Amino acid sequence: MRILGIDPGLRLTGFGLIEKTGQKLSYVTSGVIKSGEGELPARLGVLFSGLTELIEAHRPDICAVEIVFVNVNPQSTLLLGQARGAAVCAAVSSKLPVAEYTALQIKQSVVGHGKAAKEQVQEMVKRLLNLPSAPQADAADALACAICHAHGGNLGALSTSGFRVRGGRLV
Repeated sequence: MRILGIDPGLRLTGFGLIEKTGQKLSYVTSGVIKSGEGELPARLGVLFSGLTELIEAHRPDICAVEIVFVNVNPQSTLLLGQARGAAVCAAVSSKLPVAEYTALQIKQSVVGHGKAAKEQVQEMVKRLLNLPSAPQADAADALACAICHAHGGNLGALSTSGFRVRGGRLV
């Protein structure tokens, strides 16, 4: 199974593609798509086109996307949500199923702690995929999203009712 992880961002959208064979995870590719400067619609088009090309070239079986939460700045949250929408649309228009995970679920799955630092995520991605060095932060987050899906299948989609978050973990 090929899993494409996406870490949406308006300036930089991280992507990471892994392959799962049995319990073994293998690195395929990762990187970032830069939207550049200019008007918002054109930047969203760059993200959509870049991800569509990536999907056509590598033929993943599923796409795992990080869920965006409200930040302190509502305008930034709105822009990030639109970038996420472009990513989801690229997957759906390519007939890919889309799984969605929160940052807490991703970090807990990959690092074991929902409040892990970016550096911890990068290091665990490096170790889990046997990479020679840690990937760039946005690519590492996307790879972590793909790893989260590989580890839990659809666990991220299960109901969390009855659970509380304590110390970055579901309890």
